[in-house]
Amino acid sequence: RQEGIDVAANMYVYEAGATGLTASFPPSLQDGGFGKLWERLHDPSIREEMKQAMKSNPKDWENLYYAAGSPDRVLLLGFSNDSLKKYAGKSLAEMADIRGTSPEEIAMDFIIQDSSRVGTAYFLMSEGNIEKEIALPWMSFGSDAGSLANEGVFLESSTHPRAYGNVARLLGKYVRNKKIITLPEAIYRLTKLSAEKLHITRRGELKDGYFADVVIFDPVRIQDHATYAVPHQYATGVKDVIVNGQLVLKNGEPTNATPGRFVKGPGYVGAN
Repeated sequence: RQEGIDVAANMYVYEAGATGLTASFPPSLQDGGFGKLWERLHDPSIREEMKQAMKSNPKDWENLYYAAGSPDRVLLLGFSNDSLKKYAGKSLAEMADIRGTSPEEIAMDFIIQDSSRVGTAYFLMSEGNIEKEIALPWMSFGSDAGSLANEGVFLESSTHPRAYGNVARLLGKYVRNKKIITLPEAIYRLTKLSAEKLHITRRGELKDGYFADVVIFDPVRIQDHATYAVPHQYATGVKDVIVNGQLVLKNGEPTNATPGRFVKGPGYVGAN
């Protein structure tokens, strides 16, 4: 809280953000939705316009392709088309070499061929800025990713390593090794501060009358292992996890208990 105002800053501790490959295209050419964009990408004159727009630094929209700095800093993560999934984990620069065309043409071709926005990581942040942001006392942390497993259908696509390693990376790299913030401060921001920002009651602290959500970890061993090249790797160093008073992870192994529940904030209005 700063001067009586809730500050909702939240971050993950990686150099790349992730969204769709469509974030490289101007909104004007996406007007009408994805279907209209897909149709426009078949028009040679529009493709030429799109190519020039991708290489520009516009003032009226955020061009993540330009912001990344070069096509080797734009990493393809996820496809819907099975024939394209082999390219997950490659950059636009690598694909341009493989297919013998420009990165901009590759981007447009993949949108057409996959009929999707194509999950993509853009390397936009610097290590120095990550450390400065972590040090801000109102900053909380979140993975900004879905819950995945390193098995089955999840392995058919790449993903951002934040899905597996964000909290462990914070506690291992930035708390234990770099000492950007203290361990108690990190735990407070991962728990109580986050619950307060979302206005979730009776969670985020170990107190009588609160739901028993507890993570027991070894601060010496906590470590992320997921990388951009090999993202489907679990972090290590967490021993036990208790959700609503029941063990769901015991000595590092799942118990198959499912005590989780839908947590409602003040904005919930029911089904009406």
